[in-house]
Amino acid sequence: MWFKNLLTYRLTQDVPFESEALEAALATKPARPCASQELTTYGFVAPFGKGEDAPLVHVSGEYLLIAARKEERILPSSVVNDAVKEKVEEIETEQMRKVYKKERDQIKDEIIQAFLPRAFIRRAMIFAAIAPRLGLVLVNSASAKRAEDLLSTLREVMGSLPVRPVAVKIAPSATLTDWVKTQQPVADFVIQDECELSDTHEDGGTVRCKRQDLASEEIQLHLNAGKVVTQLALGWQEKLSFVLDDKTVIKRLKFEELLQEQAEQDGGEEAAQQFDASFQLMMMTFAEFLPALFEALGGEDIPQGV
Repeated sequence: MWFKNLLTYRLTQDVPFESEALEAALATKPARPCASQELTTYGFVAPFGKGEDAPLVHVSGEYLLIAARKEERILPSSVVNDAVKEKVEEIETEQMRKVYKKERDQIKDEIIQAFLPRAFIRRAMIFAAIAPRLGLVLVNSASAKRAEDLLSTLREVMGSLPVRPVAVKIAPSATLTDWVKTQQPVADFVIQDECELSDTHEDGGTVRCKRQDLASEEIQLHLNAGKVVTQLALGWQEKLSFVLDDKTVIKRLKFEELLQEQAEQDGGEEAAQQFDASFQLMMMTFAEFLPALFEALGGEDIPQGV
């Protein structure tokens, strides 16, 4: 139970996240298979365990974990377009007339409906952790669209969910650029060997560096030429390594072996206990890490009146 990516959302009002009430709310929109003519379905699933008795809300101390599943039928556009083209050609040849847009669109809809029951199905799960005391909702994704799908569905079943993406006072690219230039990040953070540099001009290029000394003359020349750091690999307290981008999205999050070993020791041999120990330790780590990261980036930007 270790998140691989992280999008952070700030609760703008106190929300009483009571596990039983949340469980009942999620149960009103369970994940289900696509019907034969449905393109997609979305709903909540148990984050751990299977079967009807598995809870939709996993509670560990003061933290809550939920999960949603999207199921969609995969219908390649090339397959549909080829079938439409073939049908149009058949009509035009047999009836000796031109098929125009309105009829072509109708043909396309009919073909999609005919193909849907035979389409492949893709399933994807997404997890979110809720930390009421910290006032945060943490989504295990690097995609704002996927995170918003989960949050909007959660808002739907709860009636309201006052959250907004966490923002910081200083543009992250400015802070990351300064760290690479000076090679002096704030305490507990360490610059690693990967970054992305982008030209600020409209037609400017992008340079991606991997396994490279970011203090090298080559990197400094790019910075002196006006490029800014838009992604940077960092480490924190020998507990986490990650890539931070200029939108404060945390990617490729990795928990170091010491933390994983500690979770194994705390959890024992039972799978459920291992899961709970990993989740608890992960959230305790985030409770230290995220305030430190926001502060390192200039402090959280909280709009007036919030």
